[in-house]
Amino acid sequence: MSKEAEWNNHFNIGVDSIDNAHRKLFSIVRKLIHLNKDENNGQWACAEGIKYFKNYAIDHFADEEAYMQSIGYEGYEVHKRLHDDMRYKTLPALEKDLTESNYSQESIHHFLGSCLGWLTAHIMIEDRAITGRVPNKWKKDNAGADRDALKDALSATIREIFRLQPQVVSEHYSGDDFGTSLIIRLTYHSKDRKRVKIYMLLEESLVLRTVSAMLNIPLNKMDKLVMNAGRELALQIAEQLGMHCGLSSQYQLESSHFMTAEQFRKTFYLEVFDYSLLFNTGCGYFAFSVTVSESEKYPQAAASSDGKTA
Repeated sequence: MSKEAEWNNHFNIGVDSIDNAHRKLFSIVRKLIHLNKDENNGQWACAEGIKYFKNYAIDHFADEEAYMQSIGYEGYEVHKRLHDDMRYKTLPALEKDLTESNYSQESIHHFLGSCLGWLTAHIMIEDRAITGRVPNKWKKDNAGADRDALKDALSATIREIFRLQPQVVSEHYSGDDFGTSLIIRLTYHSKDRKRVKIYMLLEESLVLRTVSAMLNIPLNKMDKLVMNAGRELALQIAEQLGMHCGLSSQYQLESSHFMTAEQFRKTFYLEVFDYSLLFNTGCGYFAFSVTVSESEKYPQAAASSDGKTA
């Protein structure tokens, strides 16, 4: 993890104050990683370091928002929502895990990994868009009734399938790595030439817990059986979601594929998403991203069931 926390010049967006703050944030993460390895520092030192990281990050968000406003950045409203998700949802959820586990090694690793993944994706995708180094990711800020309806339908579906109480931790999930996950892409098409791509990321702990409960056997390895069961879960989630939203008769499954983390990262950088949500189920994270596009024709092949990545 420490190598991943090193500063890379590709993270520069060309604004000194912002680049310096980003370097500082990565530096804090590096120090926390080393601190966590030193058993003599104990729980208190890690707790204080994490508080410092949080406070510095929140101050940086305010400075970055002020800069965006000063240049009249068109993507300001959506970008601020991303900061607000981290400020008011993701960080409090991670802090809750830390305190409830009494700052266990697992919860500290989860906090650092989640923050590191979020920082990396946010800088590369969102912050570089401020200075035009990459295009803005979002077609529009899909706030309001449509997004709320999707959130409610997904929450209900997660409760029904996993028997867990999910909490939304981001309404603009940006593809950041929150831990080892099973990644599935489902592609649907409709009679009116619309193609819908759904990407679901289920944290390994969530998949293993669910499949273990199905079989009443403790499982601790993501083998083919568990992966295929996880893909079936993703298909069921999509089907239930379609029923909640009244879309089940309009869209037909075209293909389903597993993806590697690297394939997903590359795809996320290229795609422009309509909705992208991140949930904490209490037993692992669950991400749901969807993009809708027009297509002239559709392949006649049935859904893939060979389990190959694509």
